[in-house]
Amino acid sequence: MEISFADFIKVEMRIGTILAIEPVEGADRLLKLSVDLGEDSPRQVVSGIREFISNPEEVIGRQCPFVVNLPTRTIRGLESQAMIVAGGEGEDFTLLHPEKKVSAGMLLQ
Repeated sequence: MEISFADFIKVEMRIGTILAIEPVEGADRLLKLSVDLGEDSPRQVVSGIREFISNPEEVIGRQCPFVVNLPTRTIRGLESQAMIVAGGEGEDFTLLHPEKKVSAGMLLQ
């Protein structure tokens, strides 16, 4: 699906630092992340990436891009306040990340 440039620039992506991560009880695919996006308090993000993350503890401290201007969505009774940017599937799945540590909340342009 093609979108206009005007629509694309409405998407606000920022680098977030993952502070905590845990499985969502009763959901095989979901993880709950606490993410520092350079705001007063961390945001909660619920993501369907559990099957690709063999050791969630290894993700703590990692920086990844997040779409931050989506409306809050309730997933399995939990509020998700952003969306992590990741790609691929199976063994090709990857979390995207900056090549060096940057400030949490850095705007991607």
